[in-house]
Amino acid sequence: MEKSWVCGVRLSLKQRYFLLLCLAGAFIIAYQFTRNRPEERRMIRVEGLRADSAQFTLEQKPFRILGGSVHYFRVPRAYWEDRLKKMKACGLNTLTTYVPWNLHEPEKGLFDFEDQLDLEAYLRLAASLDLWVILRPGPYICAEWDLGGLPSWLLRDPKMKLRTTYPGFTKAVNSFFDNLIKKVVPYQYSHGGPIIAVQVENEYGSYAKDEEYMPFIKEALLSRGIAELLVTSDNKDGLKLGGVKGALETINFQKLDLNEIKYLDGIQPQKPKMVMEYWSGWFDLWGGLHHVFSAEDMITVVKEVLKLDMSINLYMFHGGTNFGFMSGAFAVGIPAPKPMVTSYAQCRLKMFDRERRESICHSQRHPCLSAAPEPAVLIAHYLSDYDAPLSEAGDYTTKYHLLRNLFSQYHTNPLPELPSSHERRAYQPVVVQKHLSLWDALHFTEKPFKSEKPINMENLPVNRNNGQSYGYTLYETTITSGGALNSKNNVRDRALVFVDKHFVGVLDYVVQELAIPDGKGKRTLGLLVENCGRVNYGATLDEQHKGLVGDIQLNTHVLRDFIIHSLDMKPGFVNRLESSGHWVSMRQQPSFPAFFQARLYVNSSPKDTFLKLPGWSKGVVFVNGRNLGRHWTVGPQQTLFVPGPWLHRGDNQVIVFEEQETDGKIQFSSSPDYGMTVDVQ
Repeated sequence: MEKSWVCGVRLSLKQRYFLLLCLAGAFIIAYQFTRNRPEERRMIRVEGLRADSAQFTLEQKPFRILGGSVHYFRVPRAYWEDRLKKMKACGLNTLTTYVPWNLHEPEKGLFDFEDQLDLEAYLRLAASLDLWVILRPGPYICAEWDLGGLPSWLLRDPKMKLRTTYPGFTKAVNSFFDNLIKKVVPYQYSHGGPIIAVQVENEYGSYAKDEEYMPFIKEALLSRGIAELLVTSDNKDGLKLGGVKGALETINFQKLDLNEIKYLDGIQPQKPKMVMEYWSGWFDLWGGLHHVFSAEDMITVVKEVLKLDMSINLYMFHGGTNFGFMSGAFAVGIPAPKPMVTSYAQCRLKMFDRERRESICHSQRHPCLSAAPEPAVLIAHYLSDYDAPLSEAGDYTTKYHLLRNLFSQYHTNPLPELPSSHERRAYQPVVVQKHLSLWDALHFTEKPFKSEKPINMENLPVNRNNGQSYGYTLYETTITSGGALNSKNNVRDRALVFVDKHFVGVLDYVVQELAIPDGKGKRTLGLLVENCGRVNYGATLDEQHKGLVGDIQLNTHVLRDFIIHSLDMKPGFVNRLESSGHWVSMRQQPSFPAFFQARLYVNSSPKDTFLKLPGWSKGVVFVNGRNLGRHWTVGPQQTLFVPGPWLHRGDNQVIVFEEQETDGKIQFSSSPDYGMTVDVQ
């Protein structure tokens, strides 16, 4: 038998094989031990990010933050690496991300940090690409996200005071931070990870209801092991009340006003100056137009910021998508909340600070909500979500290339080559094959609840007594006459009204009274109430209960004895629906609202696409059980992003929940349609 010498010992062939197996096993064990640990930077760690002089220092050397916001929860996990590599190639050195409490703790005490919500994997990825991280863990994040990222089950407490030191809120925050912070501590710079700074809350100066709150949040971070530089983030007016001792204050704006910079310098002399949110775009509202901020105007401000020796973070660098029901709503300076579109798109004004912009953008005189905007300012043009440098589908834009050229001047080495863009496909239209009425679909929801009075979504005894967070709720009661149905402004936010399953009309913030036709005997009155999105910014956070939030009347008679169905359309419900044998062929006329089923056949490697429904009215779209978001003909958004990784070869299930009409087919496009745009001068 062949022999060999190893370290002075003569081994047989069998012994050599055994030794190789042991070495392989040791390698696998070592890999498993290290794979979940933060990537080590090649530099030796001595001192992290400091703000002790007019410039940031990292390892005691001058350091300028060139940052960009990309939210892991708005980007399919399969595309995290693509988006961050494109960020790196643009010349950015720092990633900023919020942490959405309402996704990570959807029910009290039930935490989710897996798959799409694997924050640790996102931090490891950033480290592997040599990107630093500024973590913005909230608990409130705004972000044009439902309830600013706060979980709706908090609202079950009738005395709840969000963003204060009210015991019910602080107890919930402590529980969340107990689970969150221990996951991110190992990824701090001082532990060899990418996190160089952590933000204390978010824009608290614009809320400022409790002077003890910011110190509480700061201590909640420090006591759990956060050791990196602390920062706060506010607009100019918010700087007066949003700071906390021991945290560097940063500013948010879109148009550079030197007086604001002087003010920041005045309250923090000889400290680094940073724009934590330079708004590269803004959000759109259902029923408005798609607003854009020109690339030329954007790059002019960024250049000026850098000339002032400031650090900057682009909000957003890549907006992504508000998949599902997670879009927030806007309520500042207007009579009633306006829901935000599914794509994280922008309404951007060019000449005012945040409050002035909000007031103008959402007044009836402004084209955002005007029924007859000035023809001279309309441009038939399709742009990226949030009008950000990197589009919803990860495409490069003019803004991206201008920023790359600018940021390259702040690097001694050439920037990485541009990663290639993903191919997209306009799949052939598919024909709807089957339908299932809303009333038949109720069999697949939780058991209905009987109540003398209407109960809002959050207080329904569903989801292990955590209430209903999103979607629709059906309230049914018996009536014996027709007449005037009055909502008393207790519909949140929009109700389709039915009598014996026949559509009568819509109640919302504007229409609060509806004529109910006369009829014989007892009839069933139904109100299908939709939560269109909770307000994410402003003073009304505590008031964001949805569904029926009070009594409704018929001919001044208060209605009682309701049967309430929760229709939150969570994945379990969609899966039960998909496998149901109750679907009816399209040869039989559908009634509305209804679910419609079609199959998209993909005969090759799946590509990104955009789904569009020009012959439909309003509803929600699911592809292979995933909620793509809302569709609504009022626009501006006319397409929904379908990521290629969410499709597979062969048949793909498409289900559309439609409220009022369909043309029986689903179309696809290789490019998005965010609606007609307006550029405000």
